Amino acid sequence: MLQDKDRIYKNLYGLHSWRLKAARARGAWDGTKEMIARGHDAIIDEVKASGLRGRGGAGFPTGLKWSFMPKNDARPSYLAVNADESEPGTCKDRDIMRHDPHLLIEGALLAAFAMRAHTAYIYIRGEFIAEREILQAAVDEAYEAKLIGKNNVNGWDFDLYVHHGAGAYICGEETALLESLEGKKGQPRLKPPFPANVGLYGAPTTVNNVETISSVPDILRRGATWYASLGRPNNTGTKLYCISGHVNKPCTVEEEMGVPLRELIDHYAGGVRGGWDNLLAVIPGGSSVPCIPASECDDLPMDFDSLKAVNTALGTGGVIVMDKSTDIIRAISRLSYFYKHESCGQCTPCREGTGWMWRVLERMANGEAEKAEIDMLLNVSHQVEGHTICALGDAAAWPVQGLIRHFRHVIEERIDAKATKPISPSVPVAAE
Repeated sequence: MLQDKDRIYKNLYGLHSWRLKAARARGAWDGTKEMIARGHDAIIDEVKASGLRGRGGAGFPTGLKWSFMPKNDARPSYLAVNADESEPGTCKDRDIMRHDPHLLIEGALLAAFAMRAHTAYIYIRGEFIAEREILQAAVDEAYEAKLIGKNNVNGWDFDLYVHHGAGAYICGEETALLESLEGKKGQPRLKPPFPANVGLYGAPTTVNNVETISSVPDILRRGATWYASLGRPNNTGTKLYCISGHVNKPCTVEEEMGVPLRELIDHYAGGVRGGWDNLLAVIPGGSSVPCIPASECDDLPMDFDSLKAVNTALGTGGVIVMDKSTDIIRAISRLSYFYKHESCGQCTPCREGTGWMWRVLERMANGEAEKAEIDMLLNVSHQVEGHTICALGDAAAWPVQGLIRHFRHVIEERIDAKATKPISPSVPVAAE
């Protein structure tokens, strides 16, 4: 269990002020100038040594990602912070922006310096109104205190802009985010070229998640060895987990990577509604990852590699708990509708496949499908997965695959029950 001394997010629940004076009392902006004095490459090497992996879902090594940025390029470099937290079941980044925004602002300065960028954009989700207002006020405070801006006290000219999105889930994909920042329709770009070579305005750009960037100041202040000592090998540090669904106390909590799933649910979320034996399934990483049945949840470490080993993913750390009252087919159908609705329509497999999968799942939820359609649905999900420009196709396919992998028997029972249900006699309509 994570000790209080190792916590990065000391105001996660908003018990104290988010303002600059209070943030400084918690340790923010302490020694920032000295960190910058270490040099660009030293910061990247420290982040590499910490083992920090992207907290937005993909889990790519952060220091390695930063090292892809060119060192001698006539074009300007940019940092784009992905605050478009639209993944159902995920609500961690909004807590950082509401309650500890200065960690994000300081992290953005340090990350931008490491990549030789003088400008950063925070792309915030359209529905986050209060979060944007607080974040903008915190940015204004940092400018006023000359912590950022031209000729700031930290010795690296740095401008930070908060950009409000319009509520499109697809803009959480890094290249669609860049398109939207440029004022275009939020549609993913083909890769290559990758953003580190051709990103925002055709210049070198790195896109990182809010939680990833907010972790950087503490890593540099306290050292890569400290951060790497937390968690498990190749899955180091702390992570914000959002626990929702059929639990007694839904919450967001900071814990070590690799904390057992049952400990998260029992210790922090007050346990499953009706007790552990009432657990049906868990979606461990936000709505886009496959669900796992209760039988796999007892001793499951919550980290990238352990979850991959059971054919699911850590994703954003959004833990969605479903008890035995859940209609699992209808639940996955509801998620399928979300991905159908949020598909940008650029790729045929996603544009056509998401709607097709949803319609089949709706019929399965009603028991109106044929058993042969289960394998057909699985086959179509594989035709969507990996055949689109961005990962939204994968995100739409994986919940369907998880349902069929673990709950095929529920679909079959629903179809059998419908087939054996007696047809009620029609009621004659009285003649006028």
